Amino acid sequence: MSEDTVEQSSAHPTPGWLAALVVGVSGLFYAYAIWNAIAHIVAMSRPAGLTGTGWITLVFGALFPAIVFVLAWVIGRRRNVGELALVMLTGLSVVAVFWLSLVGYSILNMDALVPLP
Repeated sequence: MSEDTVEQSSAHPTPGWLAALVVGVSGLFYAYAIWNAIAHIVAMSRPAGLTGTGWITLVFGALFPAIVFVLAWVIGRRRNVGELALVMLTGLSVVAVFWLSLVGYSILNMDALVPLP
């Protein structure tokens, strides 16, 4: 790393309020994913409850966005605001792909998640 690069990064530090704004706004999207996962658990458990596999799978689906949010924050907290926003957006993309996979799995394998009456 050259000395010019070090001087440039320390000359214009990212304001703390801007990084907090990025984390806060992206946190709302992650919270929405958690809210949808909880709503999915409630919808799937209404008629006959859930099997053990169903509880484990769907509860992990609700915890996964929080885990990814924390990991994205840990990775992006020491970076500038643009890189932080990209890390948060990448994590949200991973959550979206996981969520679509979970919904597909729960629809196609409903007999493994919900006991037969």
